Amino acid sequence: MSWSFLLTSLIVVASPGTGVLYTLAAALTRGSRASVAAAFGCTLGIVPHMVAAMLGLAAVLHTSALAFAALKWGGVLYLLYMSWQALRETGALAVEGEIKERSNGRVVVTGFLINILNPKLSIFFLAFLPQFIAADEAYVLARMLELSGAFMAMTFAVFVVYGFSGASVRERVISRPRVMAWLRRSFAAGFAALGAKLAFAER
Repeated sequence: MSWSFLLTSLIVVASPGTGVLYTLAAALTRGSRASVAAAFGCTLGIVPHMVAAMLGLAAVLHTSALAFAALKWGGVLYLLYMSWQALRETGALAVEGEIKERSNGRVVVTGFLINILNPKLSIFFLAFLPQFIAADEAYVLARMLELSGAFMAMTFAVFVVYGFSGASVRERVISRPRVMAWLRRSFAAGFAALGAKLAFAER
């Protein structure tokens, strides 16, 4: 596995996006365990895109305007729903004084949906992975699995770092209603902005 792949992957993963924003939001509203659950859900949401790239389904998204638009607008609507939930303090982003382990299941599902509804991820895998596979590679599928696994492991690790950083200041944040209100508006605006960005995305 080349250093260029690892470095490029790190830059892609660490760049603030929907997954990072959601993981931070989960950390601040529910604590460190929820941030791990969010990181896991977002990482799990990569799997369908990885499989799509391997099976060639990502190429369909790239060439079919209807398929791309259907998945894209599903993602846009879900991000707007997340924005609304952040403002209303409900759902997976509800602030909890006592952290309940069972409630983290919803955090995982939300993280999974956030990533699975982003068609750009499938196209990213379709365009990104082949660059790091040699033309004379004898076991292309195994190589793609190896690279995808490394990308997912890096995603989880980086998101957990983001989450633990957010959780470390959680007590100070939730004890200040004004700060929490400002953060909620910021998260809501962030999800809405990412939804708008996705809405204008092209194949």
